[in-house]
Amino acid sequence: MDDKPLDCLVIGAGPAGLTAAIYLARFHLDILVVDSGKGRAAMIPCTHNHAGYPDGISGKELIGLMREQAQRHGAKIVDGCVSRLHRDEQSGLFEAEWGSGPMRARSVLLATGVTNRRPPMDEALHDDALARGLIRYCPICDGYEVTDKKVGVLGSGRNGVAEAVFLRGYTADVTLIAPDKALNVSSVDRLALDGAGIETVDGPAEAVAIAEDSITVDTAEGHFTFDTVYPALGSDVHAQLAEMVGARLGDDGCVGVDAHMRTSVDGVYAAGDLVIGLDQISNAMGQGGVAATTIRNDLAKERPLLR
Repeated sequence: MDDKPLDCLVIGAGPAGLTAAIYLARFHLDILVVDSGKGRAAMIPCTHNHAGYPDGISGKELIGLMREQAQRHGAKIVDGCVSRLHRDEQSGLFEAEWGSGPMRARSVLLATGVTNRRPPMDEALHDDALARGLIRYCPICDGYEVTDKKVGVLGSGRNGVAEAVFLRGYTADVTLIAPDKALNVSSVDRLALDGAGIETVDGPAEAVAIAEDSITVDTAEGHFTFDTVYPALGSDVHAQLAEMVGARLGDDGCVGVDAHMRTSVDGVYAAGDLVIGLDQISNAMGQGGVAATTIRNDLAKERPLLR
């Protein structure tokens, strides 16, 4: 274990974590970024919502550029999955482990994100469909790209209905398919679906297959083919490390923070999809910048940051 603790350990190298790393490195702080390599942003085939890229940019390219920028300013980035996070009550330092031995830090930024729940299909097939735009997860990000196309939404309940109705603003051909046996919607949601002219199909959705330019969902009512399918199945928040240090979580499992991205535990901050928000790159980057500035100022209260 290094005798000198880091100023900040950043866990997660997506848009939030890397934005924070750029700021923190430029604050002349001693930081380390640990990343599991499973972030969602790198899987985006092309985003057209990110300002400054008129022709769009792939998530992989964007993340690559952000990593390069952080490293140019002195940020160290390593691969690894942090399995334990603990705060020493005597020293007040945080200790993290990810296979290469423990590391201590004065503060921690959690930017571990979430994982989308996937439809029933082979992983390699899913990734191919995602790269080709046959499966999409964010109608806010790419609803424009399915304008006037045939779209299927795989979901139920309020979330499935909300996503189908949202997409109806881009195309008249939207079908909501229940992932389980029957579509579970309230009478109010049923009125919304009927009023928008959205077709509904009971499940279960047993399999999803792709062709050259289409995607097919196999249900108990038959096969349904679309230009794109949006799985509205929810997501799993990577909040395990926050729980380890006792940070407060919301009812949805997201990490609770104040306006400056502080969690309920002193010295622990959170940003990005892990926090309640839009699940948008721009939002995550903004949170990363706020968190980094807060970390710098909080550390300076403990000990003046002088050169």
